Amino acid sequence: MFHLLSRHLPAVLRINPKLALFTLLATAASGFGQTFFVSFFGGEIRQAFELTHTAYGCLYSGATLCSALLLLRFGGLVDTWTLPRVTALALGILVGGCLLIGFAPGALVLAAGFICIRFGGQGMISHIGMTTAARYFAAHRGRAVALAAMGFPLAEAVLPAGAALFMVWGGWRMPWIVGAGLLCLLILPVLRALSHGAPPPHEIASKTHSEAKPGQDRSRFSRRDVLRDPGYYLILPATLLTPFTVTALFFHQMAFADELGWTLELLATGFSVYAACHLGALFVAGPFVDRLGAARALPLTLIPIISGLLLLASIPSPLVLFAYLGAVGATQGLSATASGAIWAERYGILHLGAIRSMNQAVMVVSTAASPILLGFFLDRQVEVATLALGLAGCAVLAAMLARLGAWLEGRGARTQRPNP
Repeated sequence: MFHLLSRHLPAVLRINPKLALFTLLATAASGFGQTFFVSFFGGEIRQAFELTHTAYGCLYSGATLCSALLLLRFGGLVDTWTLPRVTALALGILVGGCLLIGFAPGALVLAAGFICIRFGGQGMISHIGMTTAARYFAAHRGRAVALAAMGFPLAEAVLPAGAALFMVWGGWRMPWIVGAGLLCLLILPVLRALSHGAPPPHEIASKTHSEAKPGQDRSRFSRRDVLRDPGYYLILPATLLTPFTVTALFFHQMAFADELGWTLELLATGFSVYAACHLGALFVAGPFVDRLGAARALPLTLIPIISGLLLLASIPSPLVLFAYLGAVGATQGLSATASGAIWAERYGILHLGAIRSMNQAVMVVSTAASPILLGFFLDRQVEVATLALGLAGCAVLAAMLARLGAWLEGRGARTQRPNP
C-alpha cells in the first residue's frame, strides 16, 4: 500500500504540498460531526436525557436536515471567502457544537449542538476539503480528491478509539470537550497555516478558464445554470446512489444479521474487510479518474456495489458477508473520488462551492430518507434478498443514466466543436 501511495500521490504533493495536506486534515476533522462518531455515544446520551430511540432518532435526523439547509445557504462562501477565513468559520461552528453537547443541560441544547456539529463538521469542513481538492489541482484532480477522501477513513480509525479512552476517564461528555480543545488549539492553527497564501477562488477560476470543452463553455456555470442543464439530472442519481445505499444498509445491519445468521464477531470482521477495501480503493481511484475522466469513470465505480448486492441476494452462506462488504467498501472509495471531481470537470470551478453544496444538501436529505425507506420494507417482512436485488437494480439504473449523460456530453462536444 505504501508503494501505491508513493507511486500515485507525489504529483499532487509536489504541486502544492500544503494544500494537499490541508484537504486531508480538513476532511479528517469532519469526523467530529459524522454519524460514526456521534453513534458511539448514543446509549449514554439517550440515558442522560431520558430519550427514547424514536425521540433520539428524530432529534438527530432533524438536526441533519437543518444542517443540509444551512449548507445549501452558506456553502457558496467557499467561492467568495479566502480559504483561511471560511475554514475558521467552519471549525468555529464545529467547536461550538462540541461544547454545546459536552455541557448540554437538556435536550434543546443537545439539539443545537447536533445542528452545529452536523453543519460545521459533516457539512462545511468536509465540503471545504473536497472543494479545495477539486479546485486547486486541476491537472491531477482525481488524485487530489482521493487524497482528501482518505481523511474520512483516517477519522474512522482514530476518533472512536480516542473517544473510548477519554470516556473511561470522564464519561461521555469528556470526549466532546477534549475534541473542542483539540480542534481549537491544534487543528485550526494547522489548517490556517496550511491554507495561508492560497490564491483566492476567483483567481484560480480565471487561470483555469481554458478547461472548458470546445464549443461547450460550462466553466462559469452558476447553480441556476446547472439546474437548467438536463445532463445534471442524468448524473445526479449516480452521485447519490452510494451514500443512499450505504446509509440504509449500515443503519439496518443488525436486521440483516438476524435474518442471515451473521454473528457479531463475523460482522465486526466484515467491517474490517470493508474498511480495508474502502482505503485500498482510494489509492487506485485517483489515477483511475484522472485517466478516464470523472464522467466516464462514475458509472464504472458502481460495478462493485452492484456485484456485492447480487451476491448478497443469491448466496445464502454467512461468508458472503465479506465479499458484500468488501465490494461496498470498494465502491465507497471509487465513487467518492469520481463524485468529488465530476462537478468541477463538468461545470468549472468559479461557482464550485455553491454547486457542490447544493449536491451535498441533496445527498444529506437522501441519506436521511434511506433508513426510513428500507425500514418500511423490513417492517413488512420483505426479505433481505429482495431488498438487495432492488438496491442493485437502482444502482444499475443510476449507472446507465450516468453513462447516458457522459455520452451526450461527448456527443455534444463533437457536434459543437468549431471547424479548424
